[in-house]
Amino acid sequence: MKITLFTSNQYRHNYFINLLSKIATELYVVQESRTIFPGKIESHYMASKKMDQYFSEVINAEKRLFGECFINGKNKNIHILPLSQNDLKKCSLHFLNQFLQSDLFIVCGSSYIKGELADFLVKKKTINIHMGISPFYRGTDCNFWALYDDNADFVGSTIHLLSKGLDSGPILYHALSEIRDDPFIYTMSTVKSAFESLAERIEKKTIFNYQIINQEKKKKLKY
Repeated sequence: MKITLFTSNQYRHNYFINLLSKIATELYVVQESRTIFPGKIESHYMASKKMDQYFSEVINAEKRLFGECFINGKNKNIHILPLSQNDLKKCSLHFLNQFLQSDLFIVCGSSYIKGELADFLVKKKTINIHMGISPFYRGTDCNFWALYDDNADFVGSTIHLLSKGLDSGPILYHALSEIRDDPFIYTMSTVKSAFESLAERIEKKTIFNYQIINQEKKKKLKY
């Protein structure tokens, strides 16, 4: 099976790339590059002492669960298109053509996909991994906000079909983990659960056997 993944460049994303390469005949990766020093370098998040402290905890948890993971160069079936952040929205379908010939498409950690690429991926029944429990928490940093709201039971990931709306597509299943005392380990463990459960279901060809569930907007707690 040929798989195309739209993702980012943190350790956890590299782990997912290596994991998928073990079950794909060919893996095509569109990888957007973001700073690996959030909180220190101004990017999506402001640079400040408080943000630096927070993301130091995030990165430490990531390293504990995924290791300092880099893409395995021994896996010759991995084909990577590296992009700077915000470049993806400038890419035409023609430019991405080699990466759009797969049997299965997955989005995890990429920028918000719009336009003709979104239309293409929706038609292909692309799977999106949302780090949060939809429909209750949608948007960014959902697991942080769930814990902030004292809703530990709403920490996890949503595996759903990509839609043109943000994290609003029909749900296949939720990936969870046991609640941990350390909130950073807890949230990161649900990421690992999402990656490993999805890879297993793809390998067993059971991923599309699920009865999809449309999201009920009235259940939204935070966006």
